[in-house]
Amino acid sequence: MRYFLEVTYDGTRFHGWQVQPNALSVQEVLDDCLRRVFRVPQVETVGSGRTDTGVHATQQWVHVDLPQVLHPEEMQYKLNRILPSDISVGEVRAVGPEAHTRFDAISRTYEYRITLKKNPFLVRHAYYLSRPPDVAVMNQAAQALLELEDFTTFSKVKGDTKHYRCTITEAFWRQEGDLLIFTIKANRFLRGMVRLVVGTLLDVGKGKLTVPQFREVIEKQDRSLASGAAPAEGLFLHRVEYPQGYFEQQQALFDQEAKALKENVEK
Repeated sequence: MRYFLEVTYDGTRFHGWQVQPNALSVQEVLDDCLRRVFRVPQVETVGSGRTDTGVHATQQWVHVDLPQVLHPEEMQYKLNRILPSDISVGEVRAVGPEAHTRFDAISRTYEYRITLKKNPFLVRHAYYLSRPPDVAVMNQAAQALLELEDFTTFSKVKGDTKHYRCTITEAFWRQEGDLLIFTIKANRFLRGMVRLVVGTLLDVGKGKLTVPQFREVIEKQDRSLASGAAPAEGLFLHRVEYPQGYFEQQQALFDQEAKALKENVEK
């Protein structure tokens, strides 16, 4: 039986979401807890997206197959009892056997947070800038992200992606007190893309690049033209969205599968 788990985590001490040799990841810790709680020898979770070392998530959807019908609230309770304090499970959704957190998602939203005031409580969760950038000009430059679709410039050189096209539907800065927050929403993102976008926009806000030059950086599709990546601590995978009515349809498919499983057991 397949389930979607809504996972939130502070990525500070992890080397990203994905399991990797000789480094602690969020996926490794979650998989271990799932094995222990549900007493299964092997678990393979699939996340809706990857996050790099030190990057956080306020919403990361994960799917997992377990050999029994379970109540979502019971799953949430049992997992949260043994997960470390920097990882938690929110909603649990029962879904059909073909549901996929990554391939079925229609959009992902990231937020990048900057603090303009030195704050010891935000050291792990926001990038500190002692001098405020020009937010208005950064928002002018960000409009180019909505108008272009090839973001080769903002991809890591050793990425394994087949193409560099993304459809970005939101890209804007807003200020909330001492916080500057950049929101960017797209159907897909390239590896390391958001931090490179933020780093380059900040150069616009500091007067190192003009708005036309920012657009030119993207259009030239040259990775060497991008500014340095913004630090990891300010980045959050904020929201992952699925088609309207998706979870209701998946619940119906899950119920059909559960009924068939019950009938087979009774036979």
